[in-house]
Formats: sequence, structure tokens, C-alpha cells
Amino acid sequence: MGESTVKKIKWGIMGTGWIAEKFAEDLAHVGNGEGLAAGSRTKESAAKFAEKFGLPRAYGSYEELVNDPDVDAIYVATPHPYHRDNVLTALNAGKAVLCEKPFTVNSAELEQLISSAKQQNLFLMEAMWTRFLPPIVQVRKWLEEGRIGEVKLVKAEFGFRSDWNPQGRLLNPQLGGGALLDTGIYPVSFASMIFGTEPEKVWSSADIGETGVDEKFSILLDYGKGRTATLNGAVRLDLTNDAYIHGTEGTIHIPSFLNATEAVLRVTGQEEEKFTDGRLSTGYSFEAEEVGRCLLEGLTESPAITLDESLGILKLLDAIRAQWGLKYPFE
Repeated sequence: MGESTVKKIKWGIMGTGWIAEKFAEDLAHVGNGEGLAAGSRTKESAAKFAEKFGLPRAYGSYEELVNDPDVDAIYVATPHPYHRDNVLTALNAGKAVLCEKPFTVNSAELEQLISSAKQQNLFLMEAMWTRFLPPIVQVRKWLEEGRIGEVKLVKAEFGFRSDWNPQGRLLNPQLGGGALLDTGIYPVSFASMIFGTEPEKVWSSADIGETGVDEKFSILLDYGKGRTATLNGAVRLDLTNDAYIHGTEGTIHIPSFLNATEAVLRVTGQEEEKFTDGRLSTGYSFEAEEVGRCLLEGLTESPAITLDESLGILKLLDAIRAQWGLKYPFE
């Protein structure tokens, strides 16, 4: 089959913010997919976005977008308190969905989405783009091969110092603000990739700021058998954003792990090995490729980040927030 005869997944992008722009830009690097339509709450915003990224269609409502019969998959790029309703809108129109992380604000909401997707036999996946980056894929191979022996300790953190904007997405409780859901999803998901979603013990501490959300947090997870993860996140503090995996035979270091372009393997007594990714895209192309691969193969979820795992991660985030007494006004 020639390139031209291979079916390409036609994407509809829901939301026109920064992350939607990154995804739309990266669709140019996706072999099995292409952008078809943008949907926003206003026709003007959708049209502007569609023109910028060369999408042939623009819709002034999410309903119109999901009801376009030519759209195969919807990428949900709206703020996380709206994910549940937006994903349900897409699923109810019979569309496959890739939903920006965190999937939903809590596990109860995600259970609804999983139930809806399963009832309708539709594809659903959390857009944890980090999982699909070539350096992280390589790290998983090194781990599967047992290159660093038995993994005992994972350290990962993601934090940045945002401006003081109490109304903005990051600090506003009405918008599900705080570090845990925004930056914390990365280190928690990273630990889950290695140790799973069910630690035996969870300790955590949060710095709750004046808007009532966590501006910084630290988590210690104990998975038994001497396996632990130490994770940090922040939205008002710059962190290194690196990840380390320490095993009995060596260490893997991933600089800026959430958008990793390299990974370094150091096996005790051997020369270090470095994997470098010369990708041309930002890196959102890989998760879009994975959705395309799954759809073309008739899968309803990705083995790299299953719905069970995404649900386990959200249950863990729920348990951590419960330790801090942090509930959102809309919960």
C-alpha cells in the first residue's frame, strides 16, 4: 500500500489554548493522522485557530465539532474542570477521544468516562505525552532488560514559578488550580509507569497558598520491598524537573523528564550510555501517532497508558488531596 492509500485519522481539536496550539502544530509530523477541524466556544476563535494551523474546518461550538461526520478522533484541550463534560460530549457523538491530562479532577468523574467509553466500545486515552517520547520509550526498554537491576528508588519533580494571578488557571480553586493536578500529574504518572498505581503507604505535605490551592507539594510513596518514590511539584517555585531511577546495578537520569530529549544510563562499573532524540516535533506527535495506531488496529485503549492505570493515578491524587483537606468548590 502506498502512503496515499493508508487511512489517516482525521482529528478535531476541542479548545484553542496554548496546549491545543502545540498539538495542532505537531500534527504535521504525524504519519497516520491529520488535523481536520477546530472547535471553540466562539466561531471567531475557532476560525482564527483553524487558519493559523491550516485546518479546513472551524466550529463555534463543541457540539458542532463532535458532530462532524468526517472527524475520527477528538483531542480535548480545555481546562481540566471541563474535561468530563467535554469528553462525554465527544463520546456521545461516537468519537474516539484523547483527553489532556489530568484526565478529570477526580476519580469519580473518570469512572463515568470509562464507563461511557466501554458501553459504546470507543477509544479513550489520557494525553500523557511523556509516555510516548522516544527517550522514555528507551528508558522502558532499559528497565525491561534489567539494565539497572532491581529498581529501588524513583525521584521526579516538576515545578515552575508562575506569576501571581489568583484568577488564572493555576491558582484559582474554581478552575481546579494547584500544583498537584497541573504539574504533579507528571511525576506521579512517572512513578506509576515504574511501580504501578498502588503504593502501600502514602505520605505527603502541601504548601496551601492564600487562594486555597497547593502551590507546592512533596510526596513519598512506599511500594513495599524497599521500593520508594519521592515526588515534588510546584507552580510558584522553580524546580530542576529531572527524574532519576536508581536500581541495584545502576541509575537512569532523565533531564527535564516531562519533555525529555535525552536519557542517560549509568551501569555500575560500565561506561555511561546516552540516548538522544533528534525529533523535529515538540513531542505531541507521538501520542497522536499512538492513538492512530490503536484506532487503525481496532483497540479501544493504549497498552502504554491503560484506562485502569489512569484511574489508579487519579485515585492516588484523590487520596493525596484528602490528606491536605483540599476539595474544589465544584466537587
